[in-house]
Amino acid sequence: MQMSSGDTAWVLASTALVLLMAPGLALFYGGMTQAKSTLNMMMMSFAAMGVVSVVWVLYGFSLAFGNSGSSIIGEINLDGLTSAMGHLTNNGGVLGVPLLAFAGFQLMFAIVTTAVVSGAVADRAKFLTWGIFVGLWATLVYFPVAHWVFDFGDKAADGTVTGAGWLAALGVEDFAGGTVVEINAGAAGLALAIVLGRRIGFKKHPSRPHNLPFVLLGAGLLWFGWLGFNAGSAFGATETAALALMNTQVAAAAGMGGWLLVEKLRDGHATSLGAASGAVAGLVAITPACAYIAPWASVILGILAGLACSLAVGLKYKFNYDDSLDVVGVHLVGGLVGTLFIGLLGSALANASGADGLLNGGGWRLLGVQALASFAVLAYSFVVTFGLALLLEKTIGFRVSRDEELEGIDLTEHAEKAYDFEGNSGGGFGGGSSAVRVKTVRNRNQEGSP
Repeated sequence: MQMSSGDTAWVLASTALVLLMAPGLALFYGGMTQAKSTLNMMMMSFAAMGVVSVVWVLYGFSLAFGNSGSSIIGEINLDGLTSAMGHLTNNGGVLGVPLLAFAGFQLMFAIVTTAVVSGAVADRAKFLTWGIFVGLWATLVYFPVAHWVFDFGDKAADGTVTGAGWLAALGVEDFAGGTVVEINAGAAGLALAIVLGRRIGFKKHPSRPHNLPFVLLGAGLLWFGWLGFNAGSAFGATETAALALMNTQVAAAAGMGGWLLVEKLRDGHATSLGAASGAVAGLVAITPACAYIAPWASVILGILAGLACSLAVGLKYKFNYDDSLDVVGVHLVGGLVGTLFIGLLGSALANASGADGLLNGGGWRLLGVQALASFAVLAYSFVVTFGLALLLEKTIGFRVSRDEELEGIDLTEHAEKAYDFEGNSGGGFGGGSSAVRVKTVRNRNQEGSP
């Protein structure tokens, strides 16, 4: 097979679209936090962009997609990306896309997944520890799980395949990351929230989004980038990519409607936060299913995701864990709904490489495989993340002090704040005056000044 310039162009464009999701997520999360934590929240997404990119080039790509012959993990090969130059992608078969383009696209998935986790610990995580966590979590959790699901192995000329991940070999259908991205991030967010504990005033003084226009803008950028996230996973400008794009759009719209319906019936108001959250819930749920179900089924899936996730976000108050920005309620629950939905309404008619689900006459096997993959990833991610977070908390510390949390971690962690209403000129909190100005703000707080 020769390189297809059209397919390569689509993969490169999709890579850029997926990267845009990281700053989109930063805006989405940043608007949902308190004003005094906005920059820290956004910086956590940017830290993921920086740290994951470096470790991906050094060893992450080879760990996730290197052919070690193991179904559990790839190989450590510091020359992995250099040796990829001049080669086409071979992932369950040879694709007309350079391996470097494939590696770049998959890198963006690793970035976005890691950034999603940060929403569970908004307002209270040390930035340096977060940066260390990002590198370790990607290495210990994301790369192995990506190998399990996304690595379909190298296919030889005689048709034999070697090095495939165990879930991929088992036949799990996860087109763009319901397990690898959504369930993985949601389970990790739950573990982090438990280890770091509840924010001061949790349940007594609910933290409301400080900037809803940010939330809507961030959700819009996520929606835009998600078209590349899902349709780009076809690795070609194909009919499958078109199906994935259409289903993604429809499910997001239906998810928004489902969430707003719950709000209207339960609270009497359909909110802008609900619209943004519902769209994201629909996008989360369609991610694994976008190329395996018919467009009409994506409407049902989107509505179900909007309904389920809008109800699930309240579980943190019942079970007393502080998932700040509802990573568990949206990403874990939405990922489970979407991944299991394939086992019910998966359609070989929509995608010949897929199987029929239970309600399409395909029997129970596909649903069983989808459930096994979902809960295997959930359990692995939760256990490893919990242990990693606990280790960091007990050694270098992961959560900021009570005084720092009350003051605002933008000031204490970055010597900056998102909004300066004092009319100061000269570039805000930058330069050598940072420490002095932080001290001034602290003194004002102690004196009770406004």
